[in-house]
Amino acid sequence: MANSLPNLFFILVTFFTSQALSQSDECKSESSNSCNNKSAALPLKLIAIASILVTSMIGVCLPLFSRSIPALSPDRNLFIIVKAFASGIILATGFMHVLPDSFDMLWSPCLTENPWHNFPFTGFVAMLSAIFTLMVDSIATSLYTKENKAGIIPEGQVGHVGAVSTEGHLHGQHYGPKIVTDGQQLLRYRVVAMVLELGIVVHSVVIGLSMGASNNTCTIKPLVAALCFHQMFEGMGLGGCILQAEYKFLKKALMVFFFSVTTPFGIALGLALSKTYKENSPTALITIGLLNASSAGLLIYMALVDLLSADFLGPKLQGSINLQLKSYVAVLLGAGGMSLMAKWA
Repeated sequence: MANSLPNLFFILVTFFTSQALSQSDECKSESSNSCNNKSAALPLKLIAIASILVTSMIGVCLPLFSRSIPALSPDRNLFIIVKAFASGIILATGFMHVLPDSFDMLWSPCLTENPWHNFPFTGFVAMLSAIFTLMVDSIATSLYTKENKAGIIPEGQVGHVGAVSTEGHLHGQHYGPKIVTDGQQLLRYRVVAMVLELGIVVHSVVIGLSMGASNNTCTIKPLVAALCFHQMFEGMGLGGCILQAEYKFLKKALMVFFFSVTTPFGIALGLALSKTYKENSPTALITIGLLNASSAGLLIYMALVDLLSADFLGPKLQGSINLQLKSYVAVLLGAGGMSLMAKWA
C-alpha cells in the first residue's frame, strides 16, 4: 500500500497537469515584469532542485538515525518536543501556505464569476478532504486490526513472539492483552505515516510545479530558502512518524525517497512545461487550487488529530505538565516560524 499510493499520485498529477496546459482563454492580466528573466531563473531552479533535495533528505533521515543518540530516542522527552515542533510546522503549512494559496487561485479574477466567486470552494474542498482523511484513517485502522488480531509486530522482527518496546527489544514474558495494545499503537503509527506522506507528497509537487513554471527571479530567490526550511522540518515530522511505524529498511527507504524527490520532481516538471504551462490560465488555477485545498484539509487534520492531539492527550504528556508546556512552546515556535515564511513563500 505504501508503494502504490505515491505511484497513483504521480499518475494523477500527470493527468491534471496535462489538462492545465495551453489554454486559448488564458488570462491576460499578467503584464511584463522586470523580474521575469528566463535565463536568470534557470540556474536558480537548478540550485533549488539540489538544495531542496539535500535538505529534504537530511530532515526526514535525522529522526531515523536518532536511535543511535540516546537523548533522541522515541521514549525520551527531547524526541516528543522535537516532534511537537515539527507538527507545528505541518499545521502552519496547511493553514498559512497551502490554504491561502488555494483561496487566491480559486478567487482569481482570471476565473468566471459563476461559480468560482459565488461559492467558497476552497473551504468546501478542504472540509471534504478532512472528512475523507478521517474515513481513510478509520477504515484503514479497522481493516488492519481485523487482519492482525494477534497484534502487530515490527516488520524487522517478524517471527518473534512477545510485546515490542519502543527500543525495539522483545520481552517474551508479556503475552495476551499487552501484545494487542502494543500492536494497535504500532498500527496507528503506520496508518499515520502513510496518510501523512500522501498529503505531503501532494502539496510538495504542487509547490515545485509552481516554482518550476515561474520565471520570476524576485519570487524564486526567497522561495528557495523558505522551501529548504520548510522541507527540513516537515521532513523531521514525517521521519518521526516513520521511525515510530517500525517499518523494514526497504519501506523506510521508499518513504524517504518519495518525500525527498517530490518537490524537486515538481520543479523539474514545471521547468519542462514552462513553455506551455500558464499559471494564470483558468484550468491551471482550478486544478492547482483544488489540489491545494484538498492537501490543506489533509495536512490540518493530520497535524491536529493524528500528531498533536495523539501526543498531548497521550499518557506521556498527560503525566507531566512541565513537558506539556515545553511541547506547547515547541508547537508555537514551529508554527510561528513557518507562518513567518509565508511572507516569502
